[in-house]
Amino acid sequence: MATILQGNGMKPLQNGSYSALEMNKLSGGVTHEMPASNEALCQMKSEQVCSNDFQEEYQNNAVLPVVISDEPEVDIVINNVVCSFSVRCHLNLRQIALTGCHVEYRRENGMLTMKLRRPYTTASMWSSGKVTCTGATSEEMSHVAARRFARRLQHLGFKTRFTNYRVVNVLGTCSMPFAIKITLFSEKHREAEYEPELHPGVTYKLKNPKATLKIFSTGSITVTAPSVLDVQRAIETIYPLVYEFRKEKTKAEEVSLIKEISRKRKHSTCDDEQSDDNSSGY
Repeated sequence: MATILQGNGMKPLQNGSYSALEMNKLSGGVTHEMPASNEALCQMKSEQVCSNDFQEEYQNNAVLPVVISDEPEVDIVINNVVCSFSVRCHLNLRQIALTGCHVEYRRENGMLTMKLRRPYTTASMWSSGKVTCTGATSEEMSHVAARRFARRLQHLGFKTRFTNYRVVNVLGTCSMPFAIKITLFSEKHREAEYEPELHPGVTYKLKNPKATLKIFSTGSITVTAPSVLDVQRAIETIYPLVYEFRKEKTKAEEVSLIKEISRKRKHSTCDDEQSDDNSSGY
């Protein structure tokens, strides 16, 4: 089972169905022995009516089945979401640097950076009106941060219009429950690029979904893709490929992995609480 962790919570990524026993109960296929008396016959009819009523209630309410799986859980943590938008007006960067707060004017580069505390993001602004926002941990948080940057510019006296918003890039990481033999993996797959003198990981590029993965021998995988959904699909695609070259982890690696996962989950929960506290305004 794979679970994706964003700033807005946890999203399970696995579908399933009822077991044969549960489906038998839902369909009313309850087997009984031949009743020996009228009382037993009445009891059998009442059970059949209850089963039919339960089936109709299940269909009307569209209750989703509960899935219990023994497969190891893989958490995908979203570390950075990059978005861009336009304010459709000329920005006087020098005026923003003199009157704004939490800004840094880089005249030699012709750009200005502005920071927000909640959500903790950084925006790069150009005089043409183009703005790039980085640092968000979910697509929803990225959209909120972009709207707040546009609102700040409006409070500084610019006639801004929030247009052309899109998510440009998403960075996600996950840790497999096993180590990976990256040397054998790179030898079998042509798409893999492995240069141990330059980088300790294997670079693997996917065409569908469009994503770039960095695979390390410890089982850690870094994914860069255009959206959160593409990050999820990339992990689901690469999992059976690296599973073939798995190897057991040492106890020290397992302890380190558990600490890292708990730290990332705690960080994701804190970002979620901050986003909920400030979701009402921009």
